[in-house]
Amino acid sequence: MSSTPPVLEISGLNVNYGLGEKAVHAVRDINLTLHRGEVLGLAGESGSGKSTLAYAVTRLLSPPGVITGGEVRYHPRQGTDIDILSLDSEQLRAFRWSEISLVFQGAMNSLNPVHTVRSQLTDVLKAHRPDMTSAQRQKRAASLLSLVGISADRLASYPHQLSGGMRQRVMIAMALALDPEIVILDEPTTALDVVMQRQILKQLSRLRRELDFSVVFITHDISLLIEFSDRIAIMYGGRIVEEAAAKEIYQTAHHPYSHGLLHSFPALHGPRRELTGIPGSPPDLTAMPPGCAFHPRCPKAFEPCDQRVPALEPVPGDGSRTVACWLHADH
Repeated sequence: MSSTPPVLEISGLNVNYGLGEKAVHAVRDINLTLHRGEVLGLAGESGSGKSTLAYAVTRLLSPPGVITGGEVRYHPRQGTDIDILSLDSEQLRAFRWSEISLVFQGAMNSLNPVHTVRSQLTDVLKAHRPDMTSAQRQKRAASLLSLVGISADRLASYPHQLSGGMRQRVMIAMALALDPEIVILDEPTTALDVVMQRQILKQLSRLRRELDFSVVFITHDISLLIEFSDRIAIMYGGRIVEEAAAKEIYQTAHHPYSHGLLHSFPALHGPRRELTGIPGSPPDLTAMPPGCAFHPRCPKAFEPCDQRVPALEPVPGDGSRTVACWLHADH
């Protein structure tokens, strides 16, 4: 377990799309803690609830998404804790980007095509730091680009004049503009080639060390998380099915789904190994299977798996990691 204090605590969070009997339960009873200065990886296939969780935490869910239960508490360095789910619209506007920021999925296409990089970076500062002068905003914008390895002369460029990697880095610079304590990265490198992925992730690691913020890194590529995260939580069917240190997940994944994810990517080092993948498809959230949601695809399923949902509990003999699997439960 991390020795640093928590900066974000999620307790019993539930998110539905729609209301009534036909509501789709996209996020179910999530309990998660992000510690100060930590990189927490969130992995799982498309449709597992990763992005929905991020948007719920930042109160950016679009209709018909609705938070139906739970609590999200932010712990600032000074002052009292903040219940994010109880903030009104004005409080939220002040809170977002100054305390917690989000680099959206498909961030390369999030920049406004008819405004320069300078205009978009200074607009953030103008809205949230009205006391700054124009000269101070220009200086801060140049400093932000420098932080992410882009020359200040690119401030005059339009998004279409930048490469994909540069546009992604501009979005990261924008997320860091107000010195937030938490940065949520939702699939930040999906559309980039592997060389650019590595460059951006190395830059993010350096920035985290220099600026001392915490990161929630969301991706379907667990091989990236193994290298760049301190801890990893695996999501499936809207639930967390395993949580442990990145090294422990890599060496001894306890949940069959985690094991399947790990063996869906080729190893960059060491001996060659056969890629097995995971048979079948992720569950239909409108018609979830009974019991453990993974049991129809699980090679190790046995009697209780199709009848009862396993709780996320500490692994016997190792209280630092949790898993929701009947293979590791006291029946």
